[in-house]
Amino acid sequence: MPSVTSTRPAQQVRVHRALHRAVRRADDRQSPAPVRSGGLFLLLIAVCTAVTAANIYLAAPLLPLIAHDFGTVPSAVTWIASVAQFGYAAGLLFFAPLGDRVNRRPLVAALSVATAVALIGAAVSPGTAALAAAVFAAAAATVVPQLLVPLVAERAPAERRARHVAAVIAGLFTGIVAARVVGGLAGQAFGWRWVFAGSAVLTLALGLATALVLPAERRAREGGLFAGIAEIPGLLRRSPELWRACLRQAGMFGAWSALWTSLTLLLTGPSYGLSTATAGLFGLFGLTSTAVAPVAGGLVDRFGAARVVGGAYLLAAVSVPLFWLGGHVLVALFAAAVTIHAALVASHVANQTLALTTTASPAAANTAYVVSGFAGGALASAAAGPAFGHWGWPGVCAVAGVWLVLGWGATMRRR
Repeated sequence: MPSVTSTRPAQQVRVHRALHRAVRRADDRQSPAPVRSGGLFLLLIAVCTAVTAANIYLAAPLLPLIAHDFGTVPSAVTWIASVAQFGYAAGLLFFAPLGDRVNRRPLVAALSVATAVALIGAAVSPGTAALAAAVFAAAAATVVPQLLVPLVAERAPAERRARHVAAVIAGLFTGIVAARVVGGLAGQAFGWRWVFAGSAVLTLALGLATALVLPAERRAREGGLFAGIAEIPGLLRRSPELWRACLRQAGMFGAWSALWTSLTLLLTGPSYGLSTATAGLFGLFGLTSTAVAPVAGGLVDRFGAARVVGGAYLLAAVSVPLFWLGGHVLVALFAAAVTIHAALVASHVANQTLALTTTASPAAANTAYVVSGFAGGALASAAAGPAFGHWGWPGVCAVAGVWLVLGWGATMRRR
């Protein structure tokens, strides 16, 4: 019969091994799962982001066609483009913080279905009021990109986090710029209603495909579903870096929105007299600047976000006089489009990386950041319409300049 002293070490080894296995299982349940399929997974997220982000700016290149269909002038329907931005900001405020609290897989699927239904509603709208309501609803539900960016940031290696975030942001801005190109061409060929219908089909297909491959998650955060909204003011008070990123991106995004959403009015107006399809092709110049995203991600990882944002603001400051000159000189307009997009993308990569890494609640912090940016963009777009009506293209350039001054000036003093 074996002695007690001889069996005790073996029993201790077995107990230690059992405890080790239990701890590993618990860690596996609590820690983020690795991203499946690596680059393919990231590519699918980037493409889904591009398609869903395009919905926010789908109306902008179609404004002349919408105005003609409803028997009014294009400047009278510019407010519909700003309605989409306000809708997106509202959707971010209510839906994006859920990424910290619920499984993103069913949430992405539900929002994709809701977006598709709203886009179909826009396609069959009988008037501007119904169209604006449908556009607002579609933009509010199309917040899928801002649920996916924190997911990518959580699972990326620390030394390559900004590069991974930049890959998704490249998809975001590709969709925004492509909305002008594809929307203008398709609107001219098939009518603006079919553009909304086609986007509904693409959004539904890619949204559901992305939801199927998302990793399963278990959320155990205290509070109700919308407790993340109440968390935002405290995050802004405790994190000066988040507060600064929010204001600087609001200024940058406002300047871009004022210029980009009004550009169709300039190109299809008396100065150039282009068709909607030709004006849409102008977006190709902005599309080239999406190559800036991976470069900006590498610069942020190497030199820090503050320097990248400062350089982006310098580029944006150069672009405003180029846009003013572009009111009569087409080449200057080309250069201005590339410059403002490069500035916006670089600023966004740097500021969003800050927002995702400076607090313990990345989804809520990301919500505060993106809501601030799109609120600044919506207000600038709303101001650009009347400015164009009263002072023409120079008035739009003035709005963009004011937003840049406000965005940088408000963050010069340290809190």
